[in-house]
Amino acid sequence: MSPMDIDIDIDQFVDRYVGVWNEPDPVARRRAITELWDADGVETTESARYHGHDALEARIVEAHNDLVRDAGFVFRSADDATGHHDTITFTTHMIPAAGGDIAWTGRTFLTLGEKGLIRHEYQFTVDTPTEKEVSTRATAEDFLRRLGEGNPDRIAELFAEHVNWQLNWPDSGHPAVPWIRPRSTRADVADHFREIAAFHVPEKSAGTVSRVLVDGTDAIVLGDIRQTVKATGKPYTALCALHLTVVDGLITHYAVYEDSLTVTEALADQPVHR
Repeated sequence: MSPMDIDIDIDQFVDRYVGVWNEPDPVARRRAITELWDADGVETTESARYHGHDALEARIVEAHNDLVRDAGFVFRSADDATGHHDTITFTTHMIPAAGGDIAWTGRTFLTLGEKGLIRHEYQFTVDTPTEKEVSTRATAEDFLRRLGEGNPDRIAELFAEHVNWQLNWPDSGHPAVPWIRPRSTRADVADHFREIAAFHVPEKSAGTVSRVLVDGTDAIVLGDIRQTVKATGKPYTALCALHLTVVDGLITHYAVYEDSLTVTEALADQPVHR
């Protein structure tokens, strides 16, 4: 039997799941459990298996009382949920409610039934991100937010005064895309994004991020950019990967690997010879 296609908002579903573990009200918690898990739903951890709403409720109540109510922790999604067909996977952190370092990290894998409720859940304890990785991810996500806001000076504030800037383009560049050239300072960064904005329709600028991968001080951002050329009204979409290195909360290395041919052809409004 082929896998089913479940039509749900994955991020919203994961937020509801994480919220159950933080919920102090017994009535609201029970209702949330029945709205998330199938009546025959099963959760499997490294040490036990919980089958059905009653067992799941007892398990969640115990975890809430021990970890949230008594120990002062709170569960938070890592905002990395992804899924396809009838499956979802995501990361959850347990952190002090008053703020502080991550105390526990879990990776959860779900399979859903026809009604979009959890049939099987597998929970794994995984390595907690290091302080550097937390800082790197926070800076990368802040960069993406500011990029969406479109303010060049605000974007540049996240960069070190001197930046190792790399683009997959010859140093000589191309006259149709003058912003694709070497940069080295924070002021250069602001100019870079200011020039991009000058050639495109700001309200039609967009993009998607499919994944942010973090390893120590390095972050890889995978996605695409969508722009509309101001001079011609021609829209284009280009695949893109970014490599950021973050030191003390600032981006010191910025490498862009994008479909430069698509960008150039859109700006030149004609095919470009390779």
